[in-house]
Amino acid sequence: MTPDPTRSRPAARWRGPRVVVPAALLAAGIAVVAGRRPWLTGLVDDATLGRTSVGATGSQAVPGLVALALVIAAAALAAATSGPVLRRLTLVLGSAAALGLALLGVRAVAEADVILGALAATASGRTGTIPVTGVTTAFWPYAVAASAALSALASLAGLTGAGSWRGLSQRYDAPGEAAGGRGQRVSTAWDDLERGVDPTADPGAPGR
Repeated sequence: MTPDPTRSRPAARWRGPRVVVPAALLAAGIAVVAGRRPWLTGLVDDATLGRTSVGATGSQAVPGLVALALVIAAAALAAATSGPVLRRLTLVLGSAAALGLALLGVRAVAEADVILGALAATASGRTGTIPVTGVTTAFWPYAVAASAALSALASLAGLTGAGSWRGLSQRYDAPGEAAGGRGQRVSTAWDDLERGVDPTADPGAPGR
């Protein structure tokens, strides 16, 4: 039985650049915006600092947050415009960066007191951590972790179908020879134009 090619189209779409690139850009955009937003807040009661609040922005909670976001976006765009080999390499790089960002977002939530304690100790000119109580977490780390995880999954799915992507280099290549059955050369529309023949004309019309 001949397989129906239309059945594979939905799966191909999920592995294509129309899903991978938007997912990566979404994750990168959220991470860049979140870098300046408050992620964590808490209270310290210290002899040096006194009883005061301490907070951490996204860039403080996750050093390298913006850098990872840029890697994710650049990798996705490069994958969409490059050849098959480089496409696979950039998809692997993008998925690794996205997965790392997702894990760092989860860590920021799980170890919020440690992160805030270290920042409080640094502010007082000490090393180590200071006990922090009343820790609250904004929605930003959750948004970063979720969008980065989505980007990682999209990039991994894209990796399985990377051979079917059409990069910009393929779309705008100079016209070449098309191969037919058993290697024989097949006339292309470019060949017809060079001979002064309209390739859109009826094949049965005079001059074809």
